[in-house]
Amino acid sequence: MIDLDAMQEGFDLPAALDMQAASALLEKFLAARGADLRVGAADVQRVGGQCLQVLLAAQAAWAADGNVLSFEGSSAEFAAGLETLGVSIEAISCQKGSKS
Repeated sequence: MIDLDAMQEGFDLPAALDMQAASALLEKFLAARGADLRVGAADVQRVGGQCLQVLLAAQAAWAADGNVLSFEGSSAEFAAGLETLGVSIEAISCQKGSKS
């Protein structure tokens, strides 16, 4: 039997999702495109607009591809930072087969 959870790729977000982190974050998403992806958000302390744009673009790409994009172990600061910018964790996540 194939363990689908073991097949998912993933990476952890840095503590500061600011302008300096945006380009590296984009590269990580581009490298992982085409597969289900788990993103760890436990270490996030700050969320900035540039990285939010990358997260929203990633959600749109994963939804268009029909793949799962999930954020796991989200810190309270990650959730609060998204909320301050008017976005929920659900808005940047997508489930298998969900098209935006």
